[in-house]
Amino acid sequence: MERTIFSEEHKLFRQNVRTFIEREVVPHQETWIENGCVSREVWRAAGEAGLICPWMEEEWGGGGGDFLHSVIVMEELARVYESGFAVSLHGDIIVPYIHSFGSKEQKEKWLPKCASGEVITAVAMTEPGTGSDLASIATTARREGDEYVLNGAKTFISNGMLCDLVVVAARTGGPDTPSHQALSLFLVEADRPGFSKSKKLKKIGMHAQDTAELVFEDCRIPASNMLGAEGMGFFMLMQKLQQERLCVGISCQAAARQVLEDTIRYCQERQAFGKPLTKFQNTQFKLAECATEVEVGQAFLDRLLVDHVKGKMLVKECSMSKLWHSEMLARVVDTCVQLHGGYGFMSEYKVARAYMDARVQRIFAGTNEIMKVIIAKQMGL
Repeated sequence: MERTIFSEEHKLFRQNVRTFIEREVVPHQETWIENGCVSREVWRAAGEAGLICPWMEEEWGGGGGDFLHSVIVMEELARVYESGFAVSLHGDIIVPYIHSFGSKEQKEKWLPKCASGEVITAVAMTEPGTGSDLASIATTARREGDEYVLNGAKTFISNGMLCDLVVVAARTGGPDTPSHQALSLFLVEADRPGFSKSKKLKKIGMHAQDTAELVFEDCRIPASNMLGAEGMGFFMLMQKLQQERLCVGISCQAAARQVLEDTIRYCQERQAFGKPLTKFQNTQFKLAECATEVEVGQAFLDRLLVDHVKGKMLVKECSMSKLWHSEMLARVVDTCVQLHGGYGFMSEYKVARAYMDARVQRIFAGTNEIMKVIIAKQMGL
């Protein structure tokens, strides 16, 4: 089906993004995988090319575009199976917290550097004992005069080793404070005494994305580092999680389309019993099933993107996208591995990388079980 959500300007932007990725990303992918981290140089280059925060106003260093420009960046990174360069996490999930809730001084200090790639961000919500249960966050922020003192640990933090600035969710309310009023968000610089990046975590997929444990031990930050008002952290997280989950849906959809296209080409070229794999009915049926899922997923996602850009509240629909697109990707990539036969299990084949990278999509940004809870609540059940 023809996609109609992009303007001519968007299409030109896509060409520029694709050229950038072929030049600055593809040649370095294997090195990044070996190092378990992308280079800081690619962040600076992406900033100069306008790939970071393309939706943000020019006065803050952005490209003056809209969220569809970010969609294009996500789709083009998925096209080359790049899951380590977390530019969307930074620019479309974390920076919006500063853009929406930051003070004038915070915006002036951080937004231009975030857009240029000079500053890399992370968001620290998940803790060793909480997972998707934000109400159980144990990290504390105790007020002492004009400072807050942070104590606690965070885990599974993407960009955890590279980050220069972290948005930290911490408990400021007392034991009797309602959960939705107990959390606050803070901006914590990486060089703050008491803040340490304690451990880079080894994962079964997304090998080029640095994921770390963060520790705060009597980490003192100015009260001016708080985002918004005290006790409003839960509200801010709930408001921004809609776009975070939509970003997962976008990446899953694009990844499913690319792995399917590559598998079709592989099956057309691969011979078995004297003929291409695509001449076997089982192969035809499996590819037809996958193609149908990809087209259905694209139609739902594009409608969702149009409404999201218009500013509509889509908590239920974005949760549905995160749930369905991540499950769909799992089904498609599993089928594609099977159609590759033994080669699908070899790490040098991109389909194997896609298989490993796909699994976590059903876990982060809120597990798919949590998505079902949210959808059910939105349905009034």
